Amino acid sequence: MAHVETTSSRPYHLVIFGASGFTGQFVVEEVARTVSEGPKGNLKWAVAGRSKQKLEKVLEQAAGVLSKPELRTEVDMIVADVGAPDSLAAMCKQAVIVLNCVGPYRFFGEPVVKACVENGAHHIDISGEPQFLEGIQLNYNSRAADKGVYIIGSCGFDSIPADLGVLYTRDQFKGTLTAVESFLTLGAGSEGGCLHDGTWQSAVYGLADHQKLQSLRRKFNYKPLPTAGPKLKRRGAIFFSNEIQQYTVPFMGSDAAVVKRSQRFLMEEQQATPVQYGAYAGIGGLGNVIKLMIAGMMFWFLAKFSFGRNLLIKYPEFFSFGLFSKAGPSREQMETSSFQFAFFGEGYTEGQDPSQGKPNAKIRTLVRGPECAYVATPIAMVQVALTILTESAALPKTGGVYTPAGAFAKTTLIDRLNKHGVQFSVI
Repeated sequence: MAHVETTSSRPYHLVIFGASGFTGQFVVEEVARTVSEGPKGNLKWAVAGRSKQKLEKVLEQAAGVLSKPELRTEVDMIVADVGAPDSLAAMCKQAVIVLNCVGPYRFFGEPVVKACVENGAHHIDISGEPQFLEGIQLNYNSRAADKGVYIIGSCGFDSIPADLGVLYTRDQFKGTLTAVESFLTLGAGSEGGCLHDGTWQSAVYGLADHQKLQSLRRKFNYKPLPTAGPKLKRRGAIFFSNEIQQYTVPFMGSDAAVVKRSQRFLMEEQQATPVQYGAYAGIGGLGNVIKLMIAGMMFWFLAKFSFGRNLLIKYPEFFSFGLFSKAGPSREQMETSSFQFAFFGEGYTEGQDPSQGKPNAKIRTLVRGPECAYVATPIAMVQVALTILTESAALPKTGGVYTPAGAFAKTTLIDRLNKHGVQFSVI
């Protein structure tokens, strides 16, 4: 069972690393909101980052936003830098769990994971970068298992709604679920919406390193997952979806890769039937299709070359038609934004043999929530941490590198998310 108790030498349940970054500041606020949900109604926590002045500023801001002046004096600060391994080790020795908000993870993630494993701290990230996530699994799974440390990736919008959404759909289905497709739609109010360019940078480098990801995956030497029922067909590059009544593209994030890893784990460890999965995102009408085609061609071409990547990173707003910006969204934009995943599943009712005939039952579920990147992501990350702290007996028996569904299939994480505005339901 995981070690989740604080001690005199490990005084903090949680340390938020990268607390002064764009996403980190909202994780700080979410932790401050949920301290009463910690073990025995208490949560001991600290913030960490390169600059003490910036950390002070983040706590000052959170104190004002939440009307909690005590945050200015009661939350400890730890100065730690990815480029200074001793500082990371000192930070990890003081934490039960490190909430790592420092991206892009492909550049800054591994030193933090290494420090956590070596110094006995569990690690949670909000990465949507398959190359980082799968590289960590390859290189640190056995080391983390030996140390009894849980390294759990993709604990934000990438990929909690998708990964737990497939798990939820499977658990609600009366029989054997064999295939699921998800359709993501984003909503914005009159103020519009955008994402901070940190996510854009991860996408730029992810496309540039696509070949390296394929090479990495071959090292696992996995056999293809067995399929029950008919093979799930891939949709086109752009198509009109009758399910959500708008033009739709394959979702370019990490969801499909994370879900596949979860399904492999659940098959190997719990003898569950693997669920085939396809991930898609709605883009709206024809005007948006034209914009996406232009932006996509520019992005695909420029990301191949160093000078092109520099241009993409320097001018995210221009090349993304305003979807990404260096300033990120305003709080007003966040308050009026939302997301919805619609899951369409099929399978075989109880008593039916999945190897015989076509699926004879369908299910539709939804996962809905507030603004995806800076409201829903902190909620998910913090609830993951609280689940580890309060339900350690329901986690996998050994430490290691896990996906969300792999780690939390037997916990109440979905119920916790429901109570905090990320809602799972059957239609």
